[in-house]
Amino acid sequence: MMTPVRRDLPSGTVTFLFTDIAGSTRLLHELGPERYAEALAEHRRLIREASNRYKGVEVDTQGDAFFFAFPTAPGAIAAAEEMTEALASGPIHVRVGLHTGTPLLTDEGYVGADVNRAARIAAVGHAGQVLVSASTGQLVAFELTDLGEHRLKDLSAAERVFQLGDTEFPALKSLYRTNLPVAVTPFIGRDQELADIVTLLSGEETRLLTLTGPGGTGKTRLALQAAAEVADSFPDGVWWVPLAPLRDPNLVLESAAQVLGSRNGLVDHIADKQLLCLFDNFEQVVEAGAGLAGLLTSCPNLKFVVTSRERLRVRGEQTYPVPQLAEDDAEAFFLARARAVDPSFTESEAVAELCVRLDQLPLALELAAARTALFSPKQLLERLSQRLDLLKGDRDTDPRQRTLRATIEWSYDLLSKEEQELFGRLSVFAGGCSYEAAEEVASAEPDPLQSLLDKSLLRRRETEHGPRYWMLESIGEYAAGLLDQEDEREDLRERHFRFYLALVEEAEPNLTGSEQRRWYERVALEEDNVREALTYACDRGDGERALMLAGTTWRFWWTRGQIAEASRWYERAFAVAANASEIARARGLFGAAHMAEARGDVEQARTQFEESAALLRRLGETRWLVLALNHLSGAYVDSDPQHAKAILIEALELAEASGDLRGAAIAKGNLAHMFLAEGDDERAAALSEEALEAHRALGDIYGAATCLASLAIIAHRHGDLDGAAANLRESLELSHSIHNVLTLSWTLPIAAALVLALGDPYAAARLCAADEELRRVHSFDLDPFERQELDDTLKAVRTALGPGFEEAWAAGADLDLDATVDLALRALDASGTATGN
Repeated sequence: MMTPVRRDLPSGTVTFLFTDIAGSTRLLHELGPERYAEALAEHRRLIREASNRYKGVEVDTQGDAFFFAFPTAPGAIAAAEEMTEALASGPIHVRVGLHTGTPLLTDEGYVGADVNRAARIAAVGHAGQVLVSASTGQLVAFELTDLGEHRLKDLSAAERVFQLGDTEFPALKSLYRTNLPVAVTPFIGRDQELADIVTLLSGEETRLLTLTGPGGTGKTRLALQAAAEVADSFPDGVWWVPLAPLRDPNLVLESAAQVLGSRNGLVDHIADKQLLCLFDNFEQVVEAGAGLAGLLTSCPNLKFVVTSRERLRVRGEQTYPVPQLAEDDAEAFFLARARAVDPSFTESEAVAELCVRLDQLPLALELAAARTALFSPKQLLERLSQRLDLLKGDRDTDPRQRTLRATIEWSYDLLSKEEQELFGRLSVFAGGCSYEAAEEVASAEPDPLQSLLDKSLLRRRETEHGPRYWMLESIGEYAAGLLDQEDEREDLRERHFRFYLALVEEAEPNLTGSEQRRWYERVALEEDNVREALTYACDRGDGERALMLAGTTWRFWWTRGQIAEASRWYERAFAVAANASEIARARGLFGAAHMAEARGDVEQARTQFEESAALLRRLGETRWLVLALNHLSGAYVDSDPQHAKAILIEALELAEASGDLRGAAIAKGNLAHMFLAEGDDERAAALSEEALEAHRALGDIYGAATCLASLAIIAHRHGDLDGAAANLRESLELSHSIHNVLTLSWTLPIAAALVLALGDPYAAARLCAADEELRRVHSFDLDPFERQELDDTLKAVRTALGPGFEEAWAAGADLDLDATVDLALRALDASGTATGN
């Protein structure tokens, strides 16, 4: 039962304390009703005594849970310590969470996210454990144990959590394997809907749950919160796959593979893992629904949540139509958003009526609340009611869609002309944009951009590369419609294309330079815009520029393992490139050949590299020619090793003559690899050292990693296990830092061989299995030398492990890329220590 809000609640800086009984249902069963009631009463007495002693005010009691507010953090934590010690000898133990903030105190009680923060912190703990937020921890002198950063189920940013004392408890029940986005605002209301969805996801019958409804109903936020709530049931992770920028159904499963770290081969990657995937905004790629159904058939412990304006119409689908907010929730939602604009905003009858007129739609309410700085609730009601009444006669599939469109339209009409123009132009971007892109493509200026943010027509999120701006799908659709009316879209898409072509042209050489990590992440942020630009060029039949864009993006796709998608873009670009220039064909062939090489299609790679090299030679594109020759040589390694070596020597001579330091280093590294295969370690070592020195001077992570791997092989052969381990550790770390799956695919077998030599055959077997899986799903192959080395390692590992080999192999095959690299690094360190090296 709710306790009335007290008038003597502390204000200003307040520390909140939440308690909850751990395992109350089990205790009731063990103690019986009478003994449990006695224990419960004693527990309440001890908690209240401890809190009262340190001036804590009881704000609320719900069931077995207490909520106190303290004027000081030391008092709150002293009370927590006293109550847990007092309960330690009894049958009931509580988990306690504390958080300090500056909540708004109103007649209704405390308002703000700080209240929920303390409750969420308590919820991830265990019986007898006291957890403390960073804001509380810095205010007290008690002994605290730093438990690291944890994401809580309110989907806010990671919170550093501390524990009172040093007692060992199990790991916190936080969101630890997830990419669910950080929520900008707290989740409000929807208690019944959330409970319904959690129940459906918790049952064995529901494996594909589609939340349906028109735009603006809050499907995404509800789905995200439900996914967070059930995270404990999915030990292999809860993963968000945003689909709003996509239009190609073929990219749906590829996007999921990228999120899960598989890139391809989802069925084998997921296998029997207990995973939950949330596919957001499925309506524009609904044809991909059959692919989801197929995955569910093959992966018995996999579940999906989908948000879509329409159901997928596939077997096994359970739909859940998302209703508008309940009246009380709608008012609470509006008040929270309005108070974010004006903390003194108060409830009124006009607010309640306004929520009803807006059909309790979250997005419509948010847009209206953003205008409370200018209009009173009564004025908002008058103006929006007029606009809504105009649409009464419109035919539409859902009345809520009319309400939302009217609200967006009203918000748009209140913009200045400059803001309106920018609003429409920003819809050209897919997946958001940087300020630089908004400025150059959409002619954005700071003031109107900020105004759109203030009015909730635009969103902003921070990244390592600065802020990015994006629109919700419903708002973006409205904005795009404005462009169609004004016949401005073609000009904007042209400017958009030129911007992103220039971006990837700038990125291409920098993906091997001293700032390559930053450039890889920058291109990754713009993947959706690159896709949009390629779509524009291909749809217009502009094969010339489609090949230039796809051909220049080759390295990003190649090292990140996005082979299937890249291959489709090359195929599509060449289909409309009958009259393309030699430079465009050379770029396109160069990129397509890399994808064929990665797929293991040696014949196609050889043909395309030869044609590309001939064009590049004629055009005088020496840097690109050197790279093409380096890769062309690889297509001859099996069939004609001497010809392969001659091609590399030509590449080296061209690079040195033109001053191409990196091209020369790549050629030396490839020659070193050939000498390694021939057993000429002396020449291989000399060339590898020269190449490594050049790559280090250039800051080239990719090149340095390959040279270090070769040097690790040489050191291992000559019994220098310390040197081999040091080189290999650095190689693995460098490749992993730019997510270079290609280099890792042939470096991991080297690690397995070295770990075996250092005395850990179990880890070696797991590494071999993980690498086999990595190469299988990417269609990567090893050359004969690398294959022989791996076969020798596997034979030795089988002998060492005997019957235990199969268990080790199964454990390794289940590892994702991050876990595999971590295993290799730990095994190298641990084995070296164990053998005294």
